[in-house]
Amino acid sequence: MTIKDIELFFKNLQERICQSVENEDGTGKFREDLWEHHSGGGGRTRLIQNGSVIEKGGVNFSKVTGEVHPRLRQQMNLNENDDFHFTATGVSIVMHPQNPHVPIIHMNVRYFELSNGTCWFGGGIDLTPHYVDQEDAKAFHTHLKSACDKHYPTFYQKFKSWADDYFYIPHRNETRGIGGIFFDYLKPDEAGNGQNRSKDELFAFVKEIGESFGPIYVSFMKKHRNDVFTEEEKQWQYLRRGRYVEFNLVWDRGTKFGLETNGRTESILMSLPPQANWEYNFSPEEGSKEAETLRWLRKGVEWC
Repeated sequence: MTIKDIELFFKNLQERICQSVENEDGTGKFREDLWEHHSGGGGRTRLIQNGSVIEKGGVNFSKVTGEVHPRLRQQMNLNENDDFHFTATGVSIVMHPQNPHVPIIHMNVRYFELSNGTCWFGGGIDLTPHYVDQEDAKAFHTHLKSACDKHYPTFYQKFKSWADDYFYIPHRNETRGIGGIFFDYLKPDEAGNGQNRSKDELFAFVKEIGESFGPIYVSFMKKHRNDVFTEEEKQWQYLRRGRYVEFNLVWDRGTKFGLETNGRTESILMSLPPQANWEYNFSPEEGSKEAETLRWLRKGVEWC
């Protein structure tokens, strides 16, 4: 398996996900924006707006090459004097729905390779409901656990805990949503659960996670697209989107790294919703659905 094989899978994954979202939305269509990166390579951003279900969503593919940035060299403990170059490829997705009963979803699957042969996979998928539906949360985590268990039975609990810690908003003391899984620096030929993990085996796991997106999110689109909602629920959705923006701009390391290293701004900020609100010192009424949702936004909930 070569980086070409991985790139081809990610390109096809982007195609399939766009098609499945379009089919379920019914009216929204993705438009494509091709771009080049200043260091080499580029990508294709696909954006859907003002659909029947999706208010704004993006499915990005990228393959970028270049010299390893000094910040990344420091993060990876690389020798500053060595001539390190990289190739990075992957797919990233965020969907912001019209209906507050359809959840926000995010997924990223990626591969990184250095000129010295070092390589690893990373990624994750997490769900951010405006209103936590316990049945949906259980179905989401059960699907992810099943996908992990097909490959490495220890991965789900490990990566769920990692997601709980990563998708956390410290200044609000709440998680961004109900979590999911998050993983990084998955390298081949390292002992894991009593066995070595080959590059092919790790790629099979990453493919499993990537291919989970369509069935998972289309099921939520289908289930909730026609749910009745009030103006008060719509305003709550805007407030929850505000929390999403806070996490992405203040804490998300991918966003911060991309902007600090001169990445493509439009693609990096594609994850932001079309509209978000902030209300000073807002606190939902005790016993309300909004207060119940906040009760679930914490680390360590065992959904399955």
